[in-house]
Amino acid sequence: MAEPIPSRDLDGRGKEGLPRLAVIGAGSMGSQIAQQAGLHGLAVRIHDLSREQLQRGLDSNRSWLRRRVERGRMSVEEMEAALARVRPAADLGEAVSDADLVIEAVVEDLAVKRSVFADLGRLAPEPAILASNSSTIGISRLADVSGRPDRCCNMHFFYPPLVMDLVEIVKGPQTSESTVARALAAARAMGRTPVLLRKEIDGFIVNRILHMATQEAYRLLDAGVASFKDIDLAVEKGLGWPLGPFRLGDLTGLDVTYNARLQMYRATGDPRYRPSPSLEAKVRAGNLGRKTGRGWYEYERQDS
Repeated sequence: MAEPIPSRDLDGRGKEGLPRLAVIGAGSMGSQIAQQAGLHGLAVRIHDLSREQLQRGLDSNRSWLRRRVERGRMSVEEMEAALARVRPAADLGEAVSDADLVIEAVVEDLAVKRSVFADLGRLAPEPAILASNSSTIGISRLADVSGRPDRCCNMHFFYPPLVMDLVEIVKGPQTSESTVARALAAARAMGRTPVLLRKEIDGFIVNRILHMATQEAYRLLDAGVASFKDIDLAVEKGLGWPLGPFRLGDLTGLDVTYNARLQMYRATGDPRYRPSPSLEAKVRAGNLGRKTGRGWYEYERQDS
């Protein structure tokens, strides 16, 4: 049984016995991770270098929860309480000053993440766990600069975190068993189902399997075998996927898909992971999916 995460007094901002959380990065992933925790009673600080992005993240969370109220899934009072548990922090030191767990959700760039982990190692309380939400960069490539590699791990949430139940927790070479247990407990406290990878591998579980399936879909498209619409339809009707690979890419963000494939290709040297020319063309044109209003399909523009 996983040991509980110790927690200080929460000053009325969260439920007793639950960890204090800090989330670094207020994009679609970070803001929703923070709000998912707030929905389950955790006190959360969220930080972003951009004050505008920080406000966009909070506004987006309100829109997500307002839809639940409109559908009768929660009351206005419950919505306001959950939103109030997620507090913005313009300063990184302020955001992590009393955190038990810090989740990094910044841009998928190794140099940027290493800089963040170095800062977190200096600023976060000594017992705090430092976790990366990265789906492609293993914690062993970040933990050394933190000064606490035994308290570092990956906690990979899936998009959108307010909907998707799974969290992949990845143990790095120096991650302690105590850290693993605390990360598992934190994911469950946030209302999510964790799975544990005891060995660090590129792509983890889901993306490693998904990449191979979707890469084959792109190969069929690039070879002119079928249209992207027919490939989606075949996968949805024949394999029972709720979304075909191209609809799924539009939902996730084609830039996210492209960068994940590029990272996997560079890490492994395996040509099976090389990004599709068709995908690269979409990204270079700025057609990134739902968030830009156009990807493989066309959409009404949505704020992220």
